[in-house]
Amino acid sequence: MAAALIADVLIPLALDTAYSYAVPPDLPVAEGDVVQVPLGTRETIGVVWGLREGGGANLKRLTAVIDAPRLPDRLRRFLDWLAHYTLAPRGLALGLALRVPEGGRAETVRIGVRATGAQPKRITPARARVLAAAAGGLVHLKRDLAQATGVSASVVEGLIDDGVLETVALAPEPVAEAPDPDHRRPALSPAQRAAAHVLAAAVATSAIARLGPEEPGSSARTTPEGDDGRVSSRAGEGSPRPDLPPTGGGLRRHGSAPVILLEGVTGSGKTEVYFEAVAEAVRRGRQALILMPEIALTAQFLDRFAARFGVRPAVWHSGVGARKRERIYAGVAAGEVQVVAGARSALFLPFAGLGLIVVDEEHEAAYKQEDGVCYHARDMAVVRGRMEDCPVVLASATPSLESRVNAERGRYKRVTLPERFGGRSLPAIAAIDLRREPPPRGRWIAPSLVAALRATTAAGEQALLFLNRRGYAPLTLCRACGHRYHCPNCSAWLVEHRFRRALICHHCGHVERRPDACSQCGTLDALVSCGPGVERIAEEVATLFPDRRSIVLSSDFPGGTERLRQELKAIAEGAFDIIIGTQLVAKGHNFPRLTLVGVLDADIGLTSGDPRAAERTFQLLQQVTGRAGRGEKSGRALVQTYQPEHPVMAALLSGDVERFYEEETRAREAADLPPFGRLAAIIVSASEREQAEGHARAMAVAADPPPGVMVLGPAEAPLALIRGRYRFRLLVKSRRQVDLQSYLREWLFRSPKPRGSVRVAIDVDPQSFL
Repeated sequence: MAAALIADVLIPLALDTAYSYAVPPDLPVAEGDVVQVPLGTRETIGVVWGLREGGGANLKRLTAVIDAPRLPDRLRRFLDWLAHYTLAPRGLALGLALRVPEGGRAETVRIGVRATGAQPKRITPARARVLAAAAGGLVHLKRDLAQATGVSASVVEGLIDDGVLETVALAPEPVAEAPDPDHRRPALSPAQRAAAHVLAAAVATSAIARLGPEEPGSSARTTPEGDDGRVSSRAGEGSPRPDLPPTGGGLRRHGSAPVILLEGVTGSGKTEVYFEAVAEAVRRGRQALILMPEIALTAQFLDRFAARFGVRPAVWHSGVGARKRERIYAGVAAGEVQVVAGARSALFLPFAGLGLIVVDEEHEAAYKQEDGVCYHARDMAVVRGRMEDCPVVLASATPSLESRVNAERGRYKRVTLPERFGGRSLPAIAAIDLRREPPPRGRWIAPSLVAALRATTAAGEQALLFLNRRGYAPLTLCRACGHRYHCPNCSAWLVEHRFRRALICHHCGHVERRPDACSQCGTLDALVSCGPGVERIAEEVATLFPDRRSIVLSSDFPGGTERLRQELKAIAEGAFDIIIGTQLVAKGHNFPRLTLVGVLDADIGLTSGDPRAAERTFQLLQQVTGRAGRGEKSGRALVQTYQPEHPVMAALLSGDVERFYEEETRAREAADLPPFGRLAAIIVSASEREQAEGHARAMAVAADPPPGVMVLGPAEAPLALIRGRYRFRLLVKSRRQVDLQSYLREWLFRSPKPRGSVRVAIDVDPQSFL
């Protein structure tokens, strides 16, 4: 008789402990199964995190095993690692990876049409074209048939009503077809071939290693490791060694899969290079994950993938419908979906045999999750790659300082592409000193940039104006009384959006109509818009160039991500002469006709207290100026600045990238800032300011930092009020060798427990200091 079993079930709630349930004798269950269990007075879903022998007479019983993909052992250990590193409850970490099919959700049925052989009651030229296209008995989608014949959908509908066409239910569209690694091999430059060989060899070596026999329990070797070298397969029993957290080598591996930094100038063809690594993974029967900032998942990228592999990859981002996400999730778990291109959440898919992870634009701040479980997808991709024994490729023209230092110290391999593909030259970059050549009063574009725009568009080429500020104006005030419009829920000004005739808070979403009279003093027509946003620049462009086609690209316009993708496609096809955009235009897009970039306020990111301000500004400006000259014609960039002598501007103008990284590295090392030291932010918030401040001060009293650790604060956050909650921050700064997670846990244990509306959030390796 089989021994009775107890299942430890982790539930996707803010809980760190798995609950124990008795397993009914007639219910087959395995670790990783998704199960239904009683919790209090209700039934809920969880995952079997462990099985052990035991009676369990006093335990509640598992109710059922859910028909959902099993979470693999490597993924469960990765989630344990993530929770341990970020100090998040394990249940919240599980919530990132768990997706349960919603019962009763019907698959959207696709409808096609085909000819019946009947003749229409009347014939018109439009109907004749449709009948000719439908001849032969093939099934066509109604939309495709109408587009192919140049008729409206009503013409097709009329033929259906006449019985000339009949409707046919089609099978669901496959989430992703099998890519062909040899569909169309590209003509690579010698530098690209050499880089591709390094990446493909790493994939092949890893795949061969995975085919070899593993010792029993050997998968547990890829685990967090403490300073004393103890290895633990359970979260909480050790601590990641904080080398260059968490990508600094604080994991033991039984495989040899490397992390490779693929660094190439803008336009050097990095995508084609890592496509060869993807091809090698597919040849070896392994799966590949390509992580990208969500807005970079454009039709242009998907078309480039299809041109190389014959089909598009499975796509995973917030715009994918729920039912399609379920099918992709199941296909990934079954190993049927071989390549996924996705936003940061794709990192938590249950891959059956992951053979490669690519993090494109690895320097992007968009990879940081700022709420819930605070993690950096780039760093966690490195961790998952090591747990899966698969190579990780970090690709960027402007790598993060952390990745550069890891490469310099031998933790990562570094592969470089120093020149643009096809011998194209990098854009010539020049500064416009606004102290000597300011724009006319009430304008924001300097005269020399206006002249460059006029010459560029007259030649039939495209120009980009970059300003990293959404809306029309960042501040609205009254000339009569000086009243400034600010958000009632946040310590932030309301941004005017003239296209929507509204004042909007970019932090909580508060919206109010822009009044005609000052709400404070009642004076009519006294409100003034201060400073420019992209909408104001668009207004100026329309005045200066009334005969040119212009478009504004901004993430807050109606239509969301899908609208932006369509607009980016239209720009690439040459539908617009002048593009005005925020930072989203810098995210790896390729506009072949674009030859001029104008940066309107290059100093905008240099005034914050962020220790990464210089690095981020340099990366952003290098990326956006790199949009110019990627086609047949050379490009140039003009940068409007009040500080042309600033080290960031000097490096950008001279093209001396190495000098910038060297100076920034020395400054960070001298200050013990990441990647040479470690940071963790503690954010205390409450609905009353006194409660937040009081709890933050009580935590500071209990801090008791050991040698090598410094606790700064509490101080009111730069954004002191967000969504009606007052915020105070403490910052923990430590040496790299300190076990920061253990100290934070001990500190939280000593600190008073939050009461009432008080909330305490922890952000290890913070990217935002607001």
